[in-house]
Amino acid sequence: MKTAYIDNQAFEIVEGEMILSFIRRYKEKGLIPTLCDAPNLDPFGSCRVCSVEVTLQENGPLKTVASCHTPVSEGHYIYTSTEAVKALRKNIIELVLTDHPLDCLTCEVNGNCELQTVAAQVGIREVRYPEGENHLDREKDLSHPYMTSDLSKCINCYRCVRACDEVQGEFVLNMSGRGFDTKIIKGLDTSFMESDCVSCGACSQACPTSAISDVFQSKAIAATDTTRTICTYCGVGCNLEVSTSNGEILSIQAPYDAEVNQGHTCLKGRYAFKFYDHPDRLDAPMIKRNGEFEKVSWDEVYTYLASKLTNYKNEFGADAIAGISSSRCTNEENYLMQKFFRAVIQTNNIDGCARVCHSPTALGMQRVFGTGAATNSIEDLKHTNCIMVIGANPTDAHPVTGAKLKQFAMKSGNVSIVIDPRRTELAKYATHHLALRPGTNVAVLNMMMYYIVTENLIDTSFIAERTEGFEDYKNALLNIDIDKLEQVSGVDRNDVKAAAISYATAPNAMSFHGLGVTEHSQGTFTVMQIADLALLTGNIGRNGVGVNPLRGQNNVQGSADMGVQPHQGAGYLDVTKDEINKKYNEFYGVEVPKHVGYKIPEMFEAALDGKLKAIWIIGEDVVQTDPNTQKVIKALNATDLVIVQELFMTETAKYADVILPGASFLEKSGTFTNGERRVQAVNQVVDPIDGCKPDGQIIVDIMNKMGYAQPDYTPDGMLEEISQIVPFFAGISWERLGKNGLQWPVASDGTDTQILHTEEFKRGKGYFEFNPWEETIELVEHAKDYPYILTTNRELEHYNCGAMTRRTANEKILEDDYLMIHPDDAQSHFINEGDYVCLESPRGKVDVKARITDEVKQGILSTTFHFPEIMINNITGDVHDSEAMCPEYKVVAVRIRKSKGKFKQQHLVD
Repeated sequence: MKTAYIDNQAFEIVEGEMILSFIRRYKEKGLIPTLCDAPNLDPFGSCRVCSVEVTLQENGPLKTVASCHTPVSEGHYIYTSTEAVKALRKNIIELVLTDHPLDCLTCEVNGNCELQTVAAQVGIREVRYPEGENHLDREKDLSHPYMTSDLSKCINCYRCVRACDEVQGEFVLNMSGRGFDTKIIKGLDTSFMESDCVSCGACSQACPTSAISDVFQSKAIAATDTTRTICTYCGVGCNLEVSTSNGEILSIQAPYDAEVNQGHTCLKGRYAFKFYDHPDRLDAPMIKRNGEFEKVSWDEVYTYLASKLTNYKNEFGADAIAGISSSRCTNEENYLMQKFFRAVIQTNNIDGCARVCHSPTALGMQRVFGTGAATNSIEDLKHTNCIMVIGANPTDAHPVTGAKLKQFAMKSGNVSIVIDPRRTELAKYATHHLALRPGTNVAVLNMMMYYIVTENLIDTSFIAERTEGFEDYKNALLNIDIDKLEQVSGVDRNDVKAAAISYATAPNAMSFHGLGVTEHSQGTFTVMQIADLALLTGNIGRNGVGVNPLRGQNNVQGSADMGVQPHQGAGYLDVTKDEINKKYNEFYGVEVPKHVGYKIPEMFEAALDGKLKAIWIIGEDVVQTDPNTQKVIKALNATDLVIVQELFMTETAKYADVILPGASFLEKSGTFTNGERRVQAVNQVVDPIDGCKPDGQIIVDIMNKMGYAQPDYTPDGMLEEISQIVPFFAGISWERLGKNGLQWPVASDGTDTQILHTEEFKRGKGYFEFNPWEETIELVEHAKDYPYILTTNRELEHYNCGAMTRRTANEKILEDDYLMIHPDDAQSHFINEGDYVCLESPRGKVDVKARITDEVKQGILSTTFHFPEIMINNITGDVHDSEAMCPEYKVVAVRIRKSKGKFKQQHLVD
């Protein structure tokens, strides 16, 4: 055991550890004051306030060093508070204060200022040096909805610059000038609003004064409580610390000890929370009578719904009723929703967006591996040599993970492959960017694997020991028509070959994929190819490798785990098998149906055919987000009873017969499961607004009203029930989750799993299956009359249909949807930047504002879908993935022309 000494007391050291972290492991944190140090930043050593005295022998000559970036060595004698060190620290702070306005009583961070704290710690009572005047004339920057700066308070600690670089990887902030003229600048010395700032707030959290702050920071000083919970936006699963006072949320910060996000969030997680008490919140149950919504009591609405649902079940059968659950709700609420439909209504007509958009991932990975979830953790980026990102734009859609991927791509020696029709931010830094035509993922991946086989880069021992079906797969692969696939994909074969060789020769390679893979007619086959690519090269079952889907909503993984799908119950158990049916029957105490229920598209078809009488939709704005909007509207209008459980009057809620006001993530407890299978505790921060109830309690109330005894909703009680029926939740309990959760499968003793398939696959051996590329029927039938291909994308500032983010200041940053169009295409149609473009498909037309850019290739268009004024899904179609019925949002045949102006929700009449 190697030791060093802190004030003559021996302690064990860790190889490579800095003196400051060594001292903090054994002594109270405040023993060594710091200014330029932060928990999530690399050691820097600019302020020297953390100085200590060190010698290599007891009573030997002392040397003063900055403890934050000086490694501790065996035999070091470290003295933390000698008179010389205390005098040095005090002198440093006095010098800092000569150039810092001493307006503490009126400063927005008074009482929460690190400079103030350190000044008191080192014993400052007065400053011996003349007051400087260099910073006092610097104007405040109040241009941004969230970010602010007052650089007269800046102490040149570089923490904001380093946070922007090391945490977010955006490189917006920098230092300019020399000597006393040194100052922080944004971009080319512009404002926050005009710079490339992505509003993540990392600089604000890092700043030790109020030189860079945000509009919520001054309120946070008054906080009386802090609650740790999980973000409601994407599937990264960031931990949040929410400050409150008297039931009001004041600010959100990111905890440094969170394994998922390590003190980092995006602007949605940190700042876009004011929707929770927005005036638009639904605040009472409502029943539509004579075409108008009428507020009613909870007891009245429960009685009404119980009567209606019972009557429909008795008269038309249980399959005349269907439910759509929400990937924004907790695991426990999703479990209850599927339990209600299976055990109370007694139908398997339960579905949700997890199956809608991610079913190809689950099905494809289940076919190849036996399990349809991420094989590894994001932490494994530290162990990989190559990343492949296909069909995902993580810097916008999964920003915290996206920042890590971007930093990996920017690091010299790392290899990154981006397969995407657009030149995304990540593609700009990629070693290989394969800009394929939308709809040709299968073609490009088959080409990649062809070259891996022909270049003899396969892992023969892994294939022999752990896979099956390879020889047939290989023979089919070697017969593909490279000329044709090169032509249809639009990607040079040499570029594909180079990327394939990079992936296959890397010691460790990880893949990440998103909706640009799944939302295609061949989505399942593409996922299978990605999985087979890992099998082909042995990149599975250890650190730094694997197949990792990027989940779009906060609890996509969890809602699927809980059984929100018509063919599998809680725990992915097949509802059609006798032994599974018996298991559910015994556990729920009633007869559970065995036949597969309706998927969402089938629900709408059944409604149009007069077979569906009632539908209950929780937290999904299907009118705005599902394809072919007008068909969805017709289906809802054809359904006798539409129940919508929501926060706001969404486009879907307008077509409801009954509205139930639910609660936001800030108003309830439960668990979310992020994209790396991590089950984390969601803790209630404030009470639900008056008139609303937690979604789980609403479901429980209806269950009891209809005669099925279900205890009141509590996260611990629900987890106890779930752990008894979901095999991979066996060891999960509310008490065991702790701060950072557990990654399933969790054994009964609480041991969780970071890496899947280390020794064998769930299905036994990994499975190779060849599938040829086929053109989508959308283009086969319509490309002649509609020659452009429209694909869809998300923007950083907004989330899905925008129901939450449009009710925050995010709308001031991005105010409208837009259409990306190549300059040559724009010129041929006389379209200028900002003009409205009429997009027309066989289903309808919309007008959307043009953004002219070479980030898309000629013939390819891309648009967002966050604003209901545009209703992009008026023009998307009914083509679905051939295996899993995931809608093909990513390939829409359209034609374009310059429009005179925006019109709202127009469509063609059949």
